Amino acid sequence: MCKLFINADAQLWDSSTRSLRIDGMVTSVRLENYFWNTLEEIARRDGMQVPQMITRLYHESIDAGHDLGNFTSFLRVCCMRYLALQLKGEIPREPAVAIASLDAERILAREAVRDLH
Repeated sequence: MCKLFINADAQLWDSSTRSLRIDGMVTSVRLENYFWNTLEEIARRDGMQVPQMITRLYHESIDAGHDLGNFTSFLRVCCMRYLALQLKGEIPREPAVAIASLDAERILAREAVRDLH
């Protein structure tokens, strides 16, 4: 089992820091390259660059009343949810399908029903 993880490309778990500007403030985010790759895929689906998407996630999270004390963890969870929702068939694997075009309310409702069972 462990060979699948241990013998993977070591660059996937190397970290890199990227600087971006949110509301005029420069901030840096340090993530493993695997997460950066996933964020790039998510952003591309909606025709955005990663900094644009991160800024949008930040604003929408604040608007929803979330405390983003650990924003980097939030981004990691976003990546994992994206991949998990793909495995469940809720997000098409076809990268041409924009995330914004999906019915988020319906997906969340189905997810809530599954969690009850």
